[in-house]
Amino acid sequence: MLQGKTALITGGSSGIGLATARLLQEHGARVAITGSSSDKLEGARAELSDAVLAIRADVTSREDLKRVQQELKEAFGSLDILFANAGVAFGTPIDTTDEAAYDRLMDVNVKGVFFTIQAVLPLMREGGSIILNTSWLNQVGTPGRSLLSASKAAVRSFARTLSAELLPRKIRVNAVSPGSIETPIHRGKNQTDEEFRAYVERVGAQVPLGRMGRPEEIAAAVLFLAGEGSSYMLGAEIVVDGGRAEL
Repeated sequence: MLQGKTALITGGSSGIGLATARLLQEHGARVAITGSSSDKLEGARAELSDAVLAIRADVTSREDLKRVQQELKEAFGSLDILFANAGVAFGTPIDTTDEAAYDRLMDVNVKGVFFTIQAVLPLMREGGSIILNTSWLNQVGTPGRSLLSASKAAVRSFARTLSAELLPRKIRVNAVSPGSIETPIHRGKNQTDEEFRAYVERVGAQVPLGRMGRPEEIAAAVLFLAGEGSSYMLGAEIVVDGGRAEL
């Protein structure tokens, strides 16, 4: 399905990014991943294969992104698929959120996505596919999640506006919108396994399908948006949330 294609996945060392890297590899793509932790990147490389290109990079750093572009150019020459997946998620109650928390969310989730795309565009082939990772939160009003929701709504908007801007190059930009997915991003600091399992069950009970999602279920949507099966989709959003934002 993706034979001869090259792909970059930001935030690819765990969770949704790692599951997507594995699936794209299985379908023939040459894959590069980025992450901010060298240890996690090495673990991901060991899990995927030595063929993966693992690049330590912070998506909020323009210098790091320039280096990502250079390493991709040297290794792949060009790029067919970008999954802008790197992001952070935490609560931001209006009464207690400080400027540092605001900057962290917006820098990673909005600035990081925008400048990641800018950095790799010179490598993108005509007809390439860019997939943005947004969230079911961009569609609902959830207390204590105003900044996270706003950041993901901005990413959803990018799928539309950048589709229009990149149309002359026939580069498609679409979004995948995960619901509550069982990944490390949901695990609290110093949280025990038992506490995390209790959290998973509690959150899963709030989902119409009765469970949290799996990273592989998001990866499947990304694979579809990366391939020819979605060739007539532009500026669209695939919601994979167990019905949470829809029912």
